[in-house]
Amino acid sequence: MNKPLRRVSVFCILLILALLAWVTWLQGAKASTFTDDPHNPRVSIAKYANPLGNILVDGQPVTGSTATDGTLKNKRTYKNGPLYAPVTGFTSQIFGSNQLESLYGDLLDGSDSRLQNPGDALTRQRPKGGDVATTIDSEVQKAGYEALGNKTGAAVALDPATGKILGMVSTPSYDPGKFAGSGSTDQKAWQDLSADKKHPEVNRALRQPLPPGSTFKLVVAAAALENGLYSSVDEATDSPDPYVLPGTRTTLKNESASAPCKNATIRTALQYSCNTVFAKMAADLGQDKVRAQAEKFGFNNGKLDTPVRAGKSLYPQGMDKAQTALSGIGQFDDTATPLQMAMVASAIANGGDLQTPQMVDKLTDSGGNTLQRYAPEKYGKAVSQRTAEQLQSSMETVVNEGTGSKAKIDGLTVGGKTGTAQHGVDNEGTPYAWFVSYAKDGKGHQVAVAVMVEDSDAARSEISGGGLAGPVAKAMMKAALS
Repeated sequence: MNKPLRRVSVFCILLILALLAWVTWLQGAKASTFTDDPHNPRVSIAKYANPLGNILVDGQPVTGSTATDGTLKNKRTYKNGPLYAPVTGFTSQIFGSNQLESLYGDLLDGSDSRLQNPGDALTRQRPKGGDVATTIDSEVQKAGYEALGNKTGAAVALDPATGKILGMVSTPSYDPGKFAGSGSTDQKAWQDLSADKKHPEVNRALRQPLPPGSTFKLVVAAAALENGLYSSVDEATDSPDPYVLPGTRTTLKNESASAPCKNATIRTALQYSCNTVFAKMAADLGQDKVRAQAEKFGFNNGKLDTPVRAGKSLYPQGMDKAQTALSGIGQFDDTATPLQMAMVASAIANGGDLQTPQMVDKLTDSGGNTLQRYAPEKYGKAVSQRTAEQLQSSMETVVNEGTGSKAKIDGLTVGGKTGTAQHGVDNEGTPYAWFVSYAKDGKGHQVAVAVMVEDSDAARSEISGGGLAGPVAKAMMKAALS
């Protein structure tokens, strides 16, 4: 073979080898990139070729699938969609998915490798989708949803011993089944949802941190006891009334001028929700000690997964003494989600031990065989046993003799703390009403609940944590322990 022809042959062989390498790379290393590309129509065709697996509450599906005439053979359906939307999220043929529908999408559509048997691998047949069993208690969920009614707000109920989320409600809600398909009515439903000024698509229980108001006083009280500022909830504090914010001429007063807040004990200060006591207490402790205590309860954690990622609850830094004082009553730049405040109540009720909140109990295949079970996971030690017992005693005084009386439940031991958080320029916004609580039945069963009412039909003068949020917490606690 002459030299020019040999060179051409070698060049052609190199081209063929390069082509083979390129095809191998595409079919191997890059295969998953194309397979998972949402713009690849085959992804959706495969996903909806068969009925999806289900999300379960109390062992029963709250989701389903129905056949369609389109290219996508099945679409998602929901039972009591608005009730469970904060739990399930949505999955749509056009608009994708979120929350549990998204996090466990591979399991639900059958593409999770754990679902395959040797026969499926050989035939390349996708197995039936698996199921996601949640920790939600249907009675607790219904009780919270019905009690919130037309109010804009949210509520979370936790089992303090395990961290299981028993109820997670957000109102107003939406029906994820209205835009699950690909028709014009589905698109219109999505547009209406997106344009709704009340933002029903927002999971307020997990994703909307707001000023926690006086419920944050529990965190400050815990910091004072843990750091030895006061030896017990019945020791008199050094608390002038009114209280001049450090370095300013601004006077902080209490909601009720007749409340016995001057030098009040922590128990009395929680009972009457004395601003002066906890503002002074936060300033005396200093922001670093208050922040350290808040973080033990879960504040400032931007990676709290339930498994749905929760919004970050914030205790700020870089404050002066006056700002630190205001932070002590849940104002200034403090923010918290209902989940976060439920964690505070849960840790106190559980002797100081805080469990990581979790919304999924187990994953199963279509036959009910367990693929993965989620065991309780300790978040950390929030406070000592003694501090927890002291705060429990004080919270029970709040319910039995103070501002939380509307949360009393016959036959149960109930502790709580009310909160009314101001916001807006010159506090002109409608106050947020909060209530955090726990209940025990004396038989080892307990529940912790946090409720936030963002907006209601009540007049501004009638807005209070005990009046608006307390009855919602009561309904959920009663349902959990009945």
